[in-house]
Amino acid sequence: MDVFGKLKESLLSVEKPARYTGGEYNTPDVYKKRKADICICFPDIYEIGMSNLGISILYGMLNDNPDFVAERCFAPWHDMGELLKKKGLPLYSLESKRPLTEFDAVGFSIQYELLYSNILYMLDLAGIPFTAKDRGEEYPFIIAGGPCTVNPEPFRDFFDIIQIGEGEEMLTSLMNLIAEGKEKGFSKEEVLKRAATIEGVYVPRFHEVGKKVRKAVVKDFENSYYPVKPLVPNIEIVHDRAVLELYRGCASGCRFCQAGFYYRAIRERSPEKLLSLAVRSLENSGFDEMSMASLSTGDYYKLMPLISSVSDYIKDKHVNLALPSLRLSSFEGAFALNTRMNSLTFAPEAGSQRLRDVINKNITEDDIFDSVSDAFDRGYDHLKLYFMMGLPTETDEDILEICRLVKDIRELYIKKTGNKRLTVSVSCSVFIPKPVTPFQWEEQISLEEMLRRQNLLRNALRTVKGVAFSWHGAETSVLEAVFARGDEKLGPVISSAYGKGAKFDGWSEHFRWDVWQEAFSENGLDMRDYVRARDTDQTLPWDFIDTTVRKEYLLKEREKAYNGITTRSCREGCNGCGANGSVKCFGGVL
Repeated sequence: MDVFGKLKESLLSVEKPARYTGGEYNTPDVYKKRKADICICFPDIYEIGMSNLGISILYGMLNDNPDFVAERCFAPWHDMGELLKKKGLPLYSLESKRPLTEFDAVGFSIQYELLYSNILYMLDLAGIPFTAKDRGEEYPFIIAGGPCTVNPEPFRDFFDIIQIGEGEEMLTSLMNLIAEGKEKGFSKEEVLKRAATIEGVYVPRFHEVGKKVRKAVVKDFENSYYPVKPLVPNIEIVHDRAVLELYRGCASGCRFCQAGFYYRAIRERSPEKLLSLAVRSLENSGFDEMSMASLSTGDYYKLMPLISSVSDYIKDKHVNLALPSLRLSSFEGAFALNTRMNSLTFAPEAGSQRLRDVINKNITEDDIFDSVSDAFDRGYDHLKLYFMMGLPTETDEDILEICRLVKDIRELYIKKTGNKRLTVSVSCSVFIPKPVTPFQWEEQISLEEMLRRQNLLRNALRTVKGVAFSWHGAETSVLEAVFARGDEKLGPVISSAYGKGAKFDGWSEHFRWDVWQEAFSENGLDMRDYVRARDTDQTLPWDFIDTTVRKEYLLKEREKAYNGITTRSCREGCNGCGANGSVKCFGGVL
C-alpha cells in the first residue's frame, strides 16, 4: 500500500508535517536485503521520541547489522491521527512508509506510565488487535521494552514479548530468532517458546508461575554499541544535540529512585573511548551542542580529564558542551566548562536535613550553600530547584523548610552581590512509590493530601520575592502510582479508558481524570487499593523479576530510612546490594 502517496498532499493541513516525512540526515539504507525487520515505536510525539537515547542506540545497532533493518514510528499528534482515520490509512514507518502490519516485529519503548494509553492509540491506528490472544500468524510480534518493564503486569496482555532490562544484546538475540523462524517456517507459538529461554525475555503466554525472569545487563559496556552517526532531526526536538553516555547505573542510592537501583551494576566507559565517540558523533552530525549524559553525570570517575579533552577538540568549532544531571556535590565539572550555562539546576529533593537523610540524598545544608555560593561568585543569577512532596515520614515542617531554604539562598545572593536580580524556579513533584526501591512498600498520600500540601507550599513561597513555583498534577501522580505498582487487572482498565478517549495522558491539557475514574469503576477496581501501603511479606506483581538487587537489601535500606541513617555511595565501597555479581560494578575500572 502506498500510504504516503495517498497522504502527502494532505500533510500541510496538520501541525508540523515534518514529524511524518522521515528522510533525516544519516538515515540508513532500509531497502537492503534483510533477514528480519522491526519498526521501533515510541508512544509519544516525534520531538520527544527523537530525543530518546535508548531508541537511538537500538535503531543504530540493528541497522549496522547486515541481517536486520529497523525503522521508526512515533505517536501522531491528534490532527494527524484524525487524518489517517479520515482517509482510511494505517499508521506507517518513517523510513519506507510501510504499514506497521508489514513488519516482522513492532517494538514499543515504554519510558513512563502515562504512555500506556498511547500504546493502544498506535496499535489502533495500525490496525493491530490490542491483545496478544487476538493476534494470529498474520500479525507481527509485538514487543515491549524500556524502564516501565520493571513491572510489566498492567500492560502484559498487549504484548507477545516483553524485554526486561537493557535491550542491546537481548533485542539482537530476538531478531536472530525471528529471522530463524522465518527461514525455517516456525509458527508464532514456536518462536515465543524459544524466546522465553533468552535472558531478560518475558513471554506472558508461556510464563510459569514462580519462575524468575532475570533482567538483561550489558556486561562489556566499554565496547558496547554506541551510535556515532545519529539521525539529525527534521525539526527542533526536545534535546536537539549529540549525546555522550558516560556510564550506566548510579552510586548514590537515593531511596526513592527506581533508575538508580534498576540499572545497577554501575559500568563506565573510559575517557579515551568517550573522546572517540564524541569526535565521531559530532563530525557525523554537525550538532552544535554535546550533552554528557548519565543518571548523575558529575560522578563520572574521570570527569575533569574528559571535559578537558573534549573541550580541546571542540575549541573553535562553535560547539557547546552541556552537563545535565549533576548532584550538588559535583558541580566542579559544570564550573569548568568554557561556556556558562544560563542557569544552574539543583535537586535537594527535601527541605529539611532530616528528610534528606531519610531518602539518602547524602547532601548537607553546607553542601547546598557552598554550591550556590560558588555559582553566585561566577555570575549565575538564576537557579532551578527540584523537590519532592509526600515522601515517607514527611511533615508540614519539612515542607515549610523548602520555603526557608529558598529564602536563605536568596538572602545569601543579596549579601554576596548587593543586588536582588536572583530568580529561583521551584519545582515540586509528588512522591510515587516505585518498584525495586526501598520505598516500594510505602503508601502514596491521598489526592486530597497532595492538594493540601501543594497549597501549603505555594502560600509559603508567595512571601519570597523572585520565586516561580510549579508542581506536578495530583491526579496524574495518582495514576502513575497505580500503574507503577499495578497488576494484570489493569489491562482492561487501559482498554476502557482508551475507548473513552484517553490518550496523550502525559500532556496536562489532554489528561482526562474523569475518563480514568469511569474506566476503573466499570472494571470494578478502586485506585486506592493500588496506592495503599503493602506488607513486606506479601507477593508483589513484579516479584517474578530478578533485578539482581536483593529484597533483603531493599528492606535493610527501608529500615535505615525510618531511623534516619544514610548509606555511603557505592564509590566509597560495596554496600552489598547484590548487583555486583555476574556483572562487576564499575566494570573493573576502579
